[in-house]
Amino acid sequence: MTYCVGMVLDRGLVLMSDTRTNSGVDNISVFRKMFHWSVPGERMITVMTAGNLATTQAVIGKLEERTKEPDERENTLFKSPTMFQVASDIGKLLRTTIEERQSANGDRGRGKFTATIIVAGQIAGMEPRLFMIYPEGNFIEASLDTPFFQIGETKYGRPIILRGYDRDMSFEDAVKLLMVSFDSTLKANLSVGLPLDLMVIGRDDFAPTHQHRITHDDPYFDSISSSWGDALKSAFHSLPDYSFGPKT
Repeated sequence: MTYCVGMVLDRGLVLMSDTRTNSGVDNISVFRKMFHWSVPGERMITVMTAGNLATTQAVIGKLEERTKEPDERENTLFKSPTMFQVASDIGKLLRTTIEERQSANGDRGRGKFTATIIVAGQIAGMEPRLFMIYPEGNFIEASLDTPFFQIGETKYGRPIILRGYDRDMSFEDAVKLLMVSFDSTLKANLSVGLPLDLMVIGRDDFAPTHQHRITHDDPYFDSISSSWGDALKSAFHSLPDYSFGPKT
């Protein structure tokens, strides 16, 4: 399993993903799930993946090959005129890749090769945009009503983002919010694990504004984790006490 979050702010985009994959408690590995491509001054595109590892690696591999393709019609990432078209092309590629693997494995492959992808980025002259692509190849776009997407193990970290998110928050506060969300997920589910990959993409930067890998000995993440735990305990104890006595 995995956990990835993409968030739209007035200032740009903030993205975070874990790196754990597992096929049982005795087979745990680390694989990157965040990938990015950029053309300085023209476009910046980031992809995060969740689901069957062979499927997602195949999709990323095909996208990498297309960036080197001399036929510009095949160069999805660098030549598509809009982020909507980028998302549409990646959706078709994901659907085709899943269908190929399912077809090769017959009935045994049904449902085993699914994956979900978050696509984020900006093309010059347009707004930063964020999409979530489903295994079927269709997708939805983030909006004012739904300003962030999660894929993978989403349920533990979602309430924190819902309560803390503000579209005009600073990048620093957004990173802090995502770290709390990931810390809560790490505490609740062993299928999500460190290291974590963080990327901040400022509006009109067309390159990573900030990029960081959060490891097991990261002092800031450790501080966030312990401080959040203490804050929750303090908030809990500050709540009104329940009484077993007569109700008035």
